[in-house]
Amino acid sequence: MAEVVPELYVVGAGPGDPELLTLKAYKVLQTAAVILYDNLANQELLALAPAACECIYVGKKPYGEYTPQETIHELILEKALARGRVVRLKGGDPFVFGRGFEEVLFARAHGIATHYIPGISSMQALGYEDIPLTHRVVSEGVWMLTGTKKDGTLSADLRLAMQSNSTVVVYMGLNKAAEIAATYCEMGRGDTPAAVVQHVSLPHRKLAVGRVGQLPTLVASHGITYPALIVIGGVVALGHDLTANDKVVMLEPLLTELGQRR
Repeated sequence: MAEVVPELYVVGAGPGDPELLTLKAYKVLQTAAVILYDNLANQELLALAPAACECIYVGKKPYGEYTPQETIHELILEKALARGRVVRLKGGDPFVFGRGFEEVLFARAHGIATHYIPGISSMQALGYEDIPLTHRVVSEGVWMLTGTKKDGTLSADLRLAMQSNSTVVVYMGLNKAAEIAATYCEMGRGDTPAAVVQHVSLPHRKLAVGRVGQLPTLVASHGITYPALIVIGGVVALGHDLTANDKVVMLEPLLTELGQRR
């Protein structure tokens, strides 16, 4: 019997479209003994695994059922020691708000060899909706933020990002749409172009385009839920007409309400 060599591959599954998987990830999935896959990894990719591969769902749905990170760590340790090659398959890129490096550090601390295979992050697929991350004159860079920090608050970096001439991309920010909109309005930038994209790269994706001050209305009127990205900046207007939503009421009532809560 061949000796079991414990190892962990932290692999990016990409933004949803299974054909956007990297060739390196494709090859590793074909050799996996165990795959621990999350909620955002396209389950079509599991068909690449060998027949004897054990596939275990360890997903985390926003504000719903989730597998605790400690449980995932325990599975990595148990399965790597017992079966050898464990593939931790994560949506997008594992090191972009994916806690992938936490799992790498855990595995290394227990003597398990680790490997990282990057994936295409969802913001890189915004081109499907004619939204480039950068464009000469229009955007000088990209701010990539999480909408909700560990303590549940909105990242303070948003106010810093607003002062730059760069595109702002907010991950996991739908529940903060009203607060994001209010923050821009408070700074006199409520008319900044913005978009919300759900299931980017997939055929059933949804897109809402307008002004950042309209974010809550845009999300509600288009029926957008998780997973979704919020994109703010002039690049949104390059490929889209924003005037269709310009009659949407802005957020003065919301600002008053938020002010009363503080």
